[in-house]
Amino acid sequence: MHNRAITIAPSIMCADLCNLEKSVEEIKRAGLDTLHIDIIDGAFSPSMPLGIDTVKQLRNITDLDFDVHIMAYNNEFFIQEMLNIGVQQISFHLESGIHIDRYINLIRKNGVKVGAALNPATPLCTLDYVLPQVDTVLLMLINPGFATDQNESQVSYAVKKVGDLSQLIKKRGLDTRIEVDGRVSLDTIPGLVRAGADILVAGTTSLFLPNHSLDENKRLVEEAIAKGLNAGVK
Repeated sequence: MHNRAITIAPSIMCADLCNLEKSVEEIKRAGLDTLHIDIIDGAFSPSMPLGIDTVKQLRNITDLDFDVHIMAYNNEFFIQEMLNIGVQQISFHLESGIHIDRYINLIRKNGVKVGAALNPATPLCTLDYVLPQVDTVLLMLINPGFATDQNESQVSYAVKKVGDLSQLIKKRGLDTRIEVDGRVSLDTIPGLVRAGADILVAGTTSLFLPNHSLDENKRLVEEAIAKGLNAGVK
């Protein structure tokens, strides 16, 4: 169990948005290979940190993997834009997806990984038919776009939902990865990893903790991951 590879995906909207190039260089220097990029339309979620052109410029300056999370009503438009830019994974929300199979096929035929994203209270049964078709399920553990509300804590059933999804994936003999997003903090990482999380979207409560260097924070995150992987391992 403890040889599972856990991906740390720094959330770019938690980096220094005025100095993105410098932030991206720091992330790469720290030995991380994935960038988590939120594309938010301001309607599905009350926030809009990055525009399409910013992502396009980022693509020109780095070869890091782009893990894109679309929080929007017009999924097809944003999926197509991200495919044009050249990203490695695109997750979209099932709550706003009308033609879900169509989006999955569109992403897959471009050789990009597909993620199905769920809001905190959306039940796992909505994955019933699509689970075998997706590479990743992205579980939001706080309400989308509210990351700037420091008072908002992770939903109380976060670990249970990750664990339930992990069981579901095993039961169906799949190797779908579980991505968690929202207050993925040094305190919550061990429990989330133990429950089955594979990709951790790291923001202001872990990798971008103030008053520490990125390297120091990365070491703390890795310690938290090790704690989760080694729990129960004799």
